[in-house]
Amino acid sequence: MPLIIIGINHRTAPVAIREKVVFADHDLPSALAGLRQTPSVREALIVSTCNRTELYCHIDAEAVDHHAQDVVAWLSNWHDLDHADIHHCLYQHADAEAVRHAFAVASGLDSMMLGEAQILGQLKDAYRTAQQHGSTGPYLNRLFQAAFSAAKRVRTETRIGANAVSVASAAVAMARTVFEDFAARTVLLVGAGQTIQLAAKHLAAQGARRMIVANRTLANAQLLANEFNGYAITLEQLDSHLHEADIVVSSTASPTPVITLSAVKAALRIRRHRPMFMVDIAVPRDIEAEVGQLDDVYLFTVDHLQDVVAQNKAARQEAAQDAEGLLGEEVNHFVQQLRTLDAVPTIRRLRDDAETVRQHTLDQAQRLLKSGRPPEEVLRYLADTLTHRLIHTPSQRLREAGEQGETELIRAAQELFVRTKSD
Repeated sequence: MPLIIIGINHRTAPVAIREKVVFADHDLPSALAGLRQTPSVREALIVSTCNRTELYCHIDAEAVDHHAQDVVAWLSNWHDLDHADIHHCLYQHADAEAVRHAFAVASGLDSMMLGEAQILGQLKDAYRTAQQHGSTGPYLNRLFQAAFSAAKRVRTETRIGANAVSVASAAVAMARTVFEDFAARTVLLVGAGQTIQLAAKHLAAQGARRMIVANRTLANAQLLANEFNGYAITLEQLDSHLHEADIVVSSTASPTPVITLSAVKAALRIRRHRPMFMVDIAVPRDIEAEVGQLDDVYLFTVDHLQDVVAQNKAARQEAAQDAEGLLGEEVNHFVQQLRTLDAVPTIRRLRDDAETVRQHTLDQAQRLLKSGRPPEEVLRYLADTLTHRLIHTPSQRLREAGEQGETELIRAAQELFVRTKSD
């Protein structure tokens, strides 16, 4: 079962490092193709979110550690990084532990927000992309289908998803520490993806009435703005509207910051230094880090949500324990299925060889019948010859095992082929 996961997440690295190994959506097809070309990688899938980048690979069974290092080297090279820059932040899981990790990620048990459901959708998107570009096969297909099934069971049989908390809702909760009443505040949402949509819903539920949605594609911004009676602008118009915002939530896929220090300084002058709450959920960051040094700005990144995360974990710890036990059952069941997959090529080869011997011997027996040999004699020939040919190779190999003291092979043969008296 040669499965490995190479990853980096919110536990092992700060956002300043995580943003260096992010895969943009438009880069995923070429990245998947490149990873598949790495020696020994048979199947590949890439998960890249604000909190994690993980490479899921089915690799050759021999020299697993060596092949894993090839994958790490590929990750470093793809992002033009020195291996030393990220080596201390990486984790590696193999075989059963890889299965457990995949199931835990899908179930929200490895998330910053314990039990959050957003990661499941992100995993499904990553799986769909990998499938569409032909980088998955029987092993990863089974792994992710089983992970999705396990996640569904966790959510239906435990309370891990009760009072669900996401990064977006945590951002809104933190905004409450700056502005008690949202009704009189203007909200600027930068981006129009799932995280921003969730933030908009939470903000509206908490009383926010005036929203501006900025996005690279104006049509997408308008769709979200219309849902909350807001208005839409493009990213090019962002600087001229920034001063209106009391609350800014940003999550785009931009490789460079979309909100600069100079733009925020200009906005504060127009606002006469009334405070601004800003939360940057994007990785790479949307808001220049220096903005956080301004006196009238409260800037938070995903890494600043740890306090909310801790409260969330405390509230869900009991449910998480139940979920861990359930996942243990799912992992054991799946590992057994994968081990069956490992045996399939050998079983197929055994059956194919036996069928070749059977057909060859049957053809010979039929020729004997046509030549006039008595049926009883042909039947004896068929039985004796078929038996001899089927057991010849294993018998010869067992004799060699006896001569060389290969006791494990002999015991395995006894388990497979020797009938007990009770049989």
